[in-house]
Amino acid sequence: MPSKIHDTLNDLFRERPEFAVELLRDQLGVKLPGEYPALLASGEFNDRPSRDFRADTVITLGHRGEQPQHGVVIEIQLHREPGKPEALARYAAALWLQLDCPITVAVVCPTRSLATWAAKPIVTSLRDYTLTPVAIGPSEIPAVTDPSQVRDHGELALLSFAAHADRPEVVRALMDGCKNLDDRHATRYYEHAYDMAPPAARKLMEEIMSSTTWPVNSPFAREHYGKGREAGKEEGKEEGRLAGKASMLLDILTERGVPLSNADRERITTCTDPALMDIWARRCLTISSTEELFAEN
Repeated sequence: MPSKIHDTLNDLFRERPEFAVELLRDQLGVKLPGEYPALLASGEFNDRPSRDFRADTVITLGHRGEQPQHGVVIEIQLHREPGKPEALARYAAALWLQLDCPITVAVVCPTRSLATWAAKPIVTSLRDYTLTPVAIGPSEIPAVTDPSQVRDHGELALLSFAAHADRPEVVRALMDGCKNLDDRHATRYYEHAYDMAPPAARKLMEEIMSSTTWPVNSPFAREHYGKGREAGKEEGKEEGRLAGKASMLLDILTERGVPLSNADRERITTCTDPALMDIWARRCLTISSTEELFAEN
């Protein structure tokens, strides 16, 4: 899961570089020139012959073929990493040497404690060179709870989802907002969100898809609900819902470290009682053994 979150957030900035500029300038008050296009640039910062340094995303502000006016490094940080602060300082210095213009280093963090760590000034051995990154954590990312914002601020809604997926209203806003998008964008947003979602958020997303007419023909929708919907058979729909819930239930139990035997897995995947599956889904968040999960009372 962590690698998926990293790659998904990185794709978010690489797919639309101007989003990084809008986020830093409009949401965080970083002074960036607004009259220049945002262009994706190489993230290779090599320190040969010993080490290679590569940033997640590098963006330049300026017209193609002309001297850039500003450089931006976006780094997705999911945990404290020894040596990473020094690497960020190297990124900034290397990009400054390449472009000869002001440089901003921004670090996207999923937790407040990680954002606090990332925001600390980085003092280097180079005289008078201290880098202070812009930390983008849950406190800096607004919680998008209005579905109408998804159409005009889709990337911000996804970033909000990454930071606030523990809030059901944020999950529902993204799902409801995607219904008003064309299938291509809705599919991309949904699948980006699903890749980043913790178990509880995934469960809610699956419930929304199974209980409403969902317009997105995503691989997940086809796998869990598509057969019944395409065939127009209620039996197929129910089988798809149960398969989706069983998969979700197994994922949550595995992530929580609850021991599962082959018999336990078979009992969950072959269950045909929707009410019983719902009881198990509620219990799986608190129990510590399958005996508790399957208890009759």
